[in-house]
Amino acid sequence: MNLIEVNHISKSYDGFSLQDISFSLPAGYIMGYVGQNGAGKTTTLNAIMHLIAPDTGNAVIDGLTYTDDPIGYRDSIGYIGDASFFPADFTAAYIEKILRDFYPSFQPEIYQKFLKKWDLSPKKRIKDFSRGMKVKLMFAAVLSRDTKVLILDEATNGLDPMMRKDILELLQDYICDGTRSIIFSTHIMEDLQDIADYIFFIDNGEKIFFEAKDELPEKYLLVKGGPEDLTAELKKHLIGIEKHDFGFSALFSTDSDYILPAGLSTARPTIDQIIVHQIQERRA
Repeated sequence: MNLIEVNHISKSYDGFSLQDISFSLPAGYIMGYVGQNGAGKTTTLNAIMHLIAPDTGNAVIDGLTYTDDPIGYRDSIGYIGDASFFPADFTAAYIEKILRDFYPSFQPEIYQKFLKKWDLSPKKRIKDFSRGMKVKLMFAAVLSRDTKVLILDEATNGLDPMMRKDILELLQDYICDGTRSIIFSTHIMEDLQDIADYIFFIDNGEKIFFEAKDELPEKYLLVKGGPEDLTAELKKHLIGIEKHDFGFSALFSTDSDYILPAGLSTARPTIDQIIVHQIQERRA
């Protein structure tokens, strides 16, 4: 059963248009949402959370739409961005009072456990927290609620390697019972390589692909060769050609009937390389 269903969401602003974004995500899975800055990732996430109203389409979480039950819908979503969403002069203790009133499913005893686990002072002002402490506080607030979906928007940016490792373990724990899912928007492909089950790639407001992460590299070869190898015929069959002083690199679809010339170097690409060459293809 799909826990998350995004159905034909579109949103237009001056100079930008998010175009017909759809995907489904089963319970117990993590989807990496990737694309360059300005590609439409945050607009999509804001539409799912109903912080903005889409021009067309909707999102369904565990069978519920925002129109069905606005309070219940929003209570089912946890959100963590790249900056603290708490006012700088608030304390963790005061945040607890707000969460008690705002979210029906908030469990203060769990919140307190997270504060103690991460040594977060209830009386210290948020402005005096480090970047890592602010991220931990956001996770404490979100994980103290009975959410179905966790939405992360560049939440691991600027964290040290150990803190990122801790966060990735938290995400695995969050979905381990098979009843919840995560949408993880990030530029750090290493994080997605470790934990994502699916990759959704968006560029300039358009869906480029939505694939199972482990199957995605099987769809391409990374091809490299010298300048003399890049013939007009070969160019027709390559994706996102990047030229450099010693030759070129590009993607090649494994579905193609074309036989690559002898002498070229081929390898399975990483997710990062697939994204880079797909962007290069669309900018060519």
